[in-house]
Amino acid sequence: MNLSKREFLQMLGAASVAGMALGRHADADAAAAQSALYDVPRYGNVSFLHMTDCHAQLKPIYFREPSVNLGIGDMRGQLPHLVGEHLLKAAGLRPGTDRAYAFTCLDFQQAAERYGKVGGFAHLAALVKQLKASRPGALLLDGGDTWQGSATALWTNGQDMVDAAKLLGVDVMTGHWEFTYGMERVKEVLAKDFKGQVAFVAQNVKTNDFGDPVFEPYAMREINGVPCAIIGQAFPYTPIANPRWLVADWSFGIQDENMQKVVDEVRGKGAQVVVLLSHNGMDVDLKMASRVRGIDAIFGGHTHDGVPVAVPVSNAGGKTLVTNAGSNSKFLGVMDFDVKGGKVADFRYRLLPVFANQLAADPAMDALITQVRKPFEAKLAEKLAVTDGMLYRRGNFNGSWDQLICDALMDVQGAEIAFSPGFRWGTSLLPGDTITRELMMDQLAITYPQATVNEMTGATIKTILEDVADNLFNPDPYYQQGGDMVRVGGLAYTCTPGGQMGGRITDMRLAGKPIEADRKYKVAGWAPVAEEARDAPGAKPVWEVVETWLQGQGGRVKARSLNTPKLVGVQGNPGIVEGRA
Repeated sequence: MNLSKREFLQMLGAASVAGMALGRHADADAAAAQSALYDVPRYGNVSFLHMTDCHAQLKPIYFREPSVNLGIGDMRGQLPHLVGEHLLKAAGLRPGTDRAYAFTCLDFQQAAERYGKVGGFAHLAALVKQLKASRPGALLLDGGDTWQGSATALWTNGQDMVDAAKLLGVDVMTGHWEFTYGMERVKEVLAKDFKGQVAFVAQNVKTNDFGDPVFEPYAMREINGVPCAIIGQAFPYTPIANPRWLVADWSFGIQDENMQKVVDEVRGKGAQVVVLLSHNGMDVDLKMASRVRGIDAIFGGHTHDGVPVAVPVSNAGGKTLVTNAGSNSKFLGVMDFDVKGGKVADFRYRLLPVFANQLAADPAMDALITQVRKPFEAKLAEKLAVTDGMLYRRGNFNGSWDQLICDALMDVQGAEIAFSPGFRWGTSLLPGDTITRELMMDQLAITYPQATVNEMTGATIKTILEDVADNLFNPDPYYQQGGDMVRVGGLAYTCTPGGQMGGRITDMRLAGKPIEADRKYKVAGWAPVAEEARDAPGAKPVWEVVETWLQGQGGRVKARSLNTPKLVGVQGNPGIVEGRA
């Protein structure tokens, strides 16, 4: 990445001075806090605001950052693979502050009780309006994963989020989970809702038959007299990570060579600022930045990394700044460029946490949210149980929400082992919170939700675990898919993240006994990507299984004991909070 420790600390220090020194305002009322916390002085003459991976969360939520985000090989100890006290130390942030709460998992329960919920589109809208007012011509970029992640998004076919994005003032967007509504739905939104208002860009999505572009590859916009290009990069592994049948006519990919052609094209058209709106995941963006010249900044998403700095990466054309703006409408990135003589001369970047109790809600957005939720309020609010422990989903291995889902899949369906996808979306609950249907659906709301039970040999189970581990820990980012390790119930195993492909998973055991390669085991799961699973007889959506389990717990859910693997070779890795794996 070509980022020295000194440069890293200098940049974080600059960010703190320029609008990120939030701790002293944490107890102020919303109006005072909004004035103090988010008074970010304008710099230069071209500005972009960036949000990504909100996962359809219209209301303020809790969201716990990971305790495990391992960097392997060259990425060890590099952003975004710093967590907990390692990130605080590197960033010069004080423990116990609201910034420590925003960027780490440390003392999460106490910090959440003190600083409150984050995100929410009404509060985000207020911040966007404030920053756009101080930055004439500023564009709001949406990195995708916007239409999926909540019950209301699922039940309205994404329409609640489409309407909210338009009111928020999104100017340019790319996508990933949007495609899980199917090709026709995406085209319908672009033709009816977004036409003339929101540009949907993706240079790397082509038709399977003739290789024609499905979407516009870029948008050209003039900001204060400066011609700018915003290139789109949709999630390159969509047909692998999600059902191919939902995007049957389209091909995806990273496509460095085509990206370079597009950059050269927009430069040839006079663009003085070129940015990439990406859903690659940060590690992929860092590699792409080293290979493609002429991009001033990458506004990245997919891996949900809340990174407080813009990381400079050297390439043949100079340097590209790489950013990633977290998830769940918890952050808003602000990039100011000073453009002189036809090129970027300097910049300022901040990643602003969106504290719901420190930003007054925007009335228009608040009214829209109330309107779109009204038909579903009773269903959303239905109480299913109270949780005795914290429930969260985020980290390379099991979170407590994931463990609950695995336990439910096994108990209700009589399975010995359970697999749950390594999804990074899903809200958090504090001990004593009520699990409502809405909060349960925050973990499960997808368009291919079938719960499954299959017989698998021990050899097949190992193959699955090895494949997912390689998707996560391959030292070449272009072979990663940006999720986390499949969550496992019932099965114990050892994982060596830095091992070779096919050799990371060892010592698999069930009830203390070694897994036998030829023996068949009853394995529960959900979210199958195979088309035939869609019409499997008797298949239930996963939320019915989990709800049945919750209702059988007598009103309270005990704190989950996490089934995490024994890790080998990660001692001292700053991508792990010791004792919290």
